[in-house]
Amino acid sequence: MMVMVAGLMAGIAGQAQAKPLKVYILAGQSNMQGWTSPETFDSLATDPKTAPLLKEMRGADGKPRVCEKVWISSIGCAGDDTTEQKGKLTVGFGANADRIGPEFTFGIYMEKLLNEPILLIKTSWGGKSLHTDFRSPGAGAYVWGDFEVQACKNRGSLEKDKADKIKATGVYYRLMLEHVGKVLGNIKRVVPDYDPGQGYEIAGFVWFQGFNDLVSDWTYPDNNKPGGYDLYSVLMAHFIRDVRKDLKVPKMPFVIGVMGLNGMTPPQNEAYFHQAQAAPASLPEFKGNVAAVETAPFWDADLDALLRRETKFWPQMDARAAESAKQHLKISGQEAKDQVLLENGFTPEEVKRLRKGVSNLGFHYLGAAKIIAPIGKAFAEAMVDLQKTRQKQP
Repeated sequence: MMVMVAGLMAGIAGQAQAKPLKVYILAGQSNMQGWTSPETFDSLATDPKTAPLLKEMRGADGKPRVCEKVWISSIGCAGDDTTEQKGKLTVGFGANADRIGPEFTFGIYMEKLLNEPILLIKTSWGGKSLHTDFRSPGAGAYVWGDFEVQACKNRGSLEKDKADKIKATGVYYRLMLEHVGKVLGNIKRVVPDYDPGQGYEIAGFVWFQGFNDLVSDWTYPDNNKPGGYDLYSVLMAHFIRDVRKDLKVPKMPFVIGVMGLNGMTPPQNEAYFHQAQAAPASLPEFKGNVAAVETAPFWDADLDALLRRETKFWPQMDARAAESAKQHLKISGQEAKDQVLLENGFTPEEVKRLRKGVSNLGFHYLGAAKIIAPIGKAFAEAMVDLQKTRQKQP
């Protein structure tokens, strides 16, 4: 009898100690989707700074890690807006079934730092802006500037463009919230072991977006001047307020991933844009609950320079590969292409670095695990820091 009572008390104590499932929302455009191939993982081993990270990204069998305590539901990465990918976090929740984005190392490090069950809800779509697609209710209707109005008049499409803008405004903000609501409405569909009695906590939000606003000359006509992207800061602040309101989490920790294409010495307009992205974290109302994570320090300038050199030879490389196939030579198309590089001053080590380090173009952070993996880790560390600060606040 005493044993039964003791067992019952232990069970009750275990239930009392169970923490709510931690839920993190990840949103943005193509770099939140993620275009990095696992074939670039080995490149992390060549740098003492990233080699320890590689060990976390692989299991004991040498294959990409499957997280035991992290589940994910993701939309926007399977070829359309709403097809869902779900399961335990591993490779395959990037832009397609063999890619990763920042979610991979974000989840790995959140699991490592918190050591408790985690659910990631990821909503990301390529080519989307904050000024229109993700525009939140607090920002109001899209405001047309004189430059944009005149440009539309010049091409005779002003009325149609305005109608299209009204139709597009806020669509992906609403779709994001709709999917979050769907997942939270039936968590066991994604996390089979979830106990409703345990409950859940929306513990944070990570935002990684910007390219379409960076290149929106019509919306930001003064982008080459200081303050030319101030509107983005305003829109971002509205987004943070609105998503907290709609999710009913007033002080939800919020991480802004600041674009870092071209590293620490970007073109002037990109530098202004980076400042605008980071600016909301400095607002008094967001002190201690919003963090801006600079991704420029993770940029690999040498790898970028190699890719830029290679692109000059792409026509020759394609022609060589086609000729090799036509002549039925016993070399692969890639080997034929690499011959062109070796004949034009590339060293074997440089060619190897390209093949092992790059899987996409510059605007997708080269599809390089050596860049994207540390970014996801940095997002996780910033999130945990925000949570610690929140716990100390009244």
